Formats: sequence, structure tokens, C-alpha cells
Amino acid sequence: MINIFEVSETNKMIQQENLDVRTITLGISLLDCCDADLKACNEKIYRKITETAKDLVKVGKEIEMEYGIPIVNKRISVTPISLIGSAACKSPEDYVTIARTLDEAARAVGVNFIGGYSALVSKGMTKQDEYLIRSIPEALAGTEYVCSSVNVGSTKCGINMDAVKLLGEIVKETAERTKERDSLGCAKLVVFCNAPDDNPFMAGAFHGVTEADAVINVGVSGPGVVKEALSHIRGENFEVLCETVKKTAFQITRVGQLVAREASRRLNIPFGIIDLSLAPTPAVGDSVADILTEIGLEYAGAPGTTAALALLNDQVKKGGVMASSYVGGLSGAFIPVSEDQGMIDAVTAGALTLEKLEAMTCVCSVGLDMIAIPGSTAASTISGIIADEMAIGMVNQKTTAVRIIPVMGKEVGEMVEFGGLLGHAPVMAVNPFSCQAFIDRGGRIPAPIHSFKN
Repeated sequence: MINIFEVSETNKMIQQENLDVRTITLGISLLDCCDADLKACNEKIYRKITETAKDLVKVGKEIEMEYGIPIVNKRISVTPISLIGSAACKSPEDYVTIARTLDEAARAVGVNFIGGYSALVSKGMTKQDEYLIRSIPEALAGTEYVCSSVNVGSTKCGINMDAVKLLGEIVKETAERTKERDSLGCAKLVVFCNAPDDNPFMAGAFHGVTEADAVINVGVSGPGVVKEALSHIRGENFEVLCETVKKTAFQITRVGQLVAREASRRLNIPFGIIDLSLAPTPAVGDSVADILTEIGLEYAGAPGTTAALALLNDQVKKGGVMASSYVGGLSGAFIPVSEDQGMIDAVTAGALTLEKLEAMTCVCSVGLDMIAIPGSTAASTISGIIADEMAIGMVNQKTTAVRIIPVMGKEVGEMVEFGGLLGHAPVMAVNPFSCQAFIDRGGRIPAPIHSFKN
């Protein structure tokens, strides 16, 4: 049982240490909205979303007021749109009309973002998948709330290198189309390997085809709480360190469990999962990098960083799974650069490079996230970065992702301001050597030998 007394115990965490429920995400299946007529398909999508999510924001605010728990975002994820529009969409432009419908529906119900403008192409692309992918730059440039993701690899299927090559070009085009806003469109586009069906975090959320008609997924976050707990055990051994992180993660997850159950009851929609990720914000004191320095590193990126992050990720998961029977999504530590002031400081100090971030992604929850690079970076180089990250996910049987932003007109060392939760970031250096011939080969990198477990 979870009761108000448990929440009262966390008051200090909420008031002083930036504990929050980062998001209530309502997943909505749009499979029943498929129609060969594009206008009818759009009408069905708008009606299904606005009817199902009409009370989401209101209920979120009620729970905030009643329990005193900040709920930063209320979001929607939908079935991958490449599937929903497959019968009606005969061109990229047709898919853009669905993006606009999603945007209008999100505005109507008052959510922060809507995710699921997505395609799943880890083994191959249908013509409709390709249409959707090619529509992404126009869709993200012309909408405010829509987020897009493409899954290009998995441990079972390998890596679709044709999709990887195409996505490098799409990232560049998206950056160009939103260059007046420091290429902000790329902050709403994620490329995945092993994408989960129940991730509540943007920009990668979509409602998987294995999910129910509607489901409530909640993402909790508390880097500041973990850092504060660790500040009281400086100099203690790793056993004490691990126990402290684990107990703190348990408390954080219980708050999320309460919010999820309440939202589910009030909306009369099934509870799906708690994602217990440590997701930072640009606010001072709400940083995963600061946890790493509290563990004993001068900066994130110093020798020992990967080991410290592996420890943190593991103990967060161990504590969280004891607090909720339904832990899912990504669940662990996020390391976005622009959204984490400690990461920004580490890059500025020269302690953290793109290569070190890539190494860290082997043991964290996601991957190369919210990283600004020079706008002059070649599309093939972006594809190479994506391919490297997909390989880490494929071989290690984990989710990895790339959300990288080639900022048009900016070079290494310049600062980019995205605003809000997206924060700001220094433009990072990229390896200048070419991988064009590698990317041009085309085809698919096969699944690793250890994927054959039947």
C-alpha cells in the first residue's frame, strides 16, 4: 500500500532537492484510426486523441495540488504513424498532414509534447516508412508539439544501414529547416536501437503495437535527491555508496508509483509502467554529472567516469524494481549534455568529449543525447555517429539512441540556447575524418551471434 505518509516523507526532497515526476505520458493506440482515405484518417486520429486525453492535464494538476508533487510534463504517445498512415499516405507530404493533426490535437488537450511520429525499420523499410522518414524535416519544422523517432536497429535484427544513411541526411535537413531557432527541430528527433514500446520520455516516446488501447506511463526523476543523499556519506566505501543510491531510488520510485496509480484511477485508464530514470534539467542541483562528482570525480569525463556511471545506473534499477512491480521504459541515468548543467561545465572545462560520452553510453540508459555539433558536419559523419551508437545497443542488448543537433552557422566552442527543459549547450568537436565510403555501402549489418537464443 502507498499512502500520504510516504509522500510526506519526501517533502524535503521535493522542496529542496528538485524531486519531481517528470512526466505523465498517456499512450494511445491509433490502430483503429487507419483508413484508406487520408482526410478520414486524420479526422479519426484527432477525435481519438482529444476524446481519450481530454482530462489528462486536469487530472495531472489535481494530483499536483493534492499531494504537493510537481508533475513537470503531461504528454501523449501514439502508435508509430508510419503504420497508421500506411493505407492513406502516398507521399511524404501526405504524412505531414498527419503531423499537423497530431499538433492540433496536442494543442487542444493542452499537453507539452506528443510522440509517435515514428517508424520502426530495424530490418528494412517499406515505402510508407521511407515516406514518413523523408517527411520528418517538414513535419518538425511546421509543428510545435510533435516529436519523432526512428528505430533503425535491434539485437535480433541487426542495423539497417540504409536507414542510418538516410537519417544522417534527414538530421541535416531538419537542422537546416529550423536554423532560425538554432536547429531546434533536431531536439525533437531521436534515432534508436532496441527502442522500448513503453518509454514515457520525449522525444523518443511512442505507443508500441503490443500495448493496450490506452495506458498511463509515468517517468520520475531525482538527480538532486541522489546527490544530496551521497553528500552525507563522503569517503565511505562502495558498499555504503551503493546502498545509499539504492534506498534513495526506492523512495523516488514510490512517489512515481503513487502518481501513476492515482492518474490511472482518476482517468480510468490502465497503469502501464514507472520509468525511474534520473533525468536532469538545466536547474542547478538537478544534474547527473553532479552525482558523478559527488562520487569522487573532478568532472564528468575524468578517468573512472564510466565505472561510476555503471554503478549509479545499476543501483538505481535495483532500488526501483523493489518499489514497483512494473518498471519499464528506459529506467536509469540519462546523460543529455544541454539539459545537465554539470555536463555543460565538464564540456566547457575540456573534461568531456564526444568519444567519452559514447563510452559512457555503454552503461547508461540511453545514448548520445542533446549534443550540439557544428552545422558544417557532413551527413555521412552524422550517420557514422548513429551507426556507432546503434552498434553499442545491438551488441550489448540495450536501448541506445542518438539525438544530435548540427547547429547551422555555429562552430566548436560557441554556445547554443534551446530554452526550457532543453537548456543550452556548447558546440562540441567531431572527429574530422571521413566515413563516407563505409556509409555508402548500404544494406544491413547482421545481428550478433549471441542474438540467436531460440
